[in-house]
Amino acid sequence: MPEVIATFGLLGAALLGLSVGLTACTVSCLPYMGTWVLGRAAGAGAAFADAGAFVLGRVGGYAALAAAAGVAGAWLADGLEGYGAVALGLGAILAAGLLLRPEAGGRDCASPRRPRLPPALMGAALALVPCPPLTTLVAAAAASGSLAHGAALGLAFGLGAAVTPLLVVLPALGGFAGAMRRQQPWLGRWLRLGGAAVLAVIGLRAVAGGLGAL
Repeated sequence: MPEVIATFGLLGAALLGLSVGLTACTVSCLPYMGTWVLGRAAGAGAAFADAGAFVLGRVGGYAALAAAAGVAGAWLADGLEGYGAVALGLGAILAAGLLLRPEAGGRDCASPRRPRLPPALMGAALALVPCPPLTTLVAAAAASGSLAHGAALGLAFGLGAAVTPLLVVLPALGGFAGAMRRQQPWLGRWLRLGGAAVLAVIGLRAVAGGLGAL
């Protein structure tokens, strides 16, 4: 796999990212982002905006990680699994807290005005959770010995990973939850509380697993 990036450069990194976005990404991201958009129940448009914030967070996370690898070297990947899991867990716990916190004026956090911070943070944190393509990216960035080249490889990888079914799946989930909330307003509160509970549990598990790996 490293030969792919070595031979094709940015194109190879983008193709490697595309392999993540179209396969493992959807499965690993759905427990976090799927729960978030269902808990918000703010409709398809808000869910699409959340998905966009999540994707941008991932792209930024990959670029920052590869840039750091270009300076620090391949040893950066050694503790990545633990730190990435802790960061992801903390992002999920923050998202759970925001689902529980009503906005001023009686609006609950299902409002489309809720900032996109939790999706962006979870996206950036998931970019730190290692998988074989990401390990290849880190190794290629480390071999370049350059912050700028590492960042370019990470950006290309992230843009490839941004081509993901989540941009379709999440708005569909958000639209479904929003329709239920409009038809049965009492469901909004329970969707929010249930989503917060699930995010808190998987967040705590991720933190515990990450600390155990450090």
